[in-house]
Amino acid sequence: MTKQLTKAEEQLMQVLWQLNEASVKEIIEQLPAPKPAYNTVSTIIRILETKEFVAHKAKGRGYIYYPIIKKTDYTNQSLHKLVDGYFEGSFNSLVSFFVKKNDVDVKELEHILDLINDKKQKK
Repeated sequence: MTKQLTKAEEQLMQVLWQLNEASVKEIIEQLPAPKPAYNTVSTIIRILETKEFVAHKAKGRGYIYYPIIKKTDYTNQSLHKLVDGYFEGSFNSLVSFFVKKNDVDVKELEHILDLINDKKQKK
């Protein structure tokens, strides 16, 4: 199972997933103001390497970092953790929660039903 990311780690991963590869400087350029210090981002990137989310290759005197975990894989794992932790493992409970608490639009529900029906037909 993939390790969980902190908010700061996930923010950097979002940038790397978007760019595919980047230097620390390029990552910082993509972050919203106020920009974190170079050393802060560099430290978080090294933590992401330790957690095996990111790898690097040498370029000149620096490094280019790239994700080694796919965004879809991390999203799937995070969603399952959310469902298990807050909805007793039931996706039905998750959907019911959003329908009851967040006034899900009828068009959104119809789209979800279309996705379900498409999946049924492919089986």
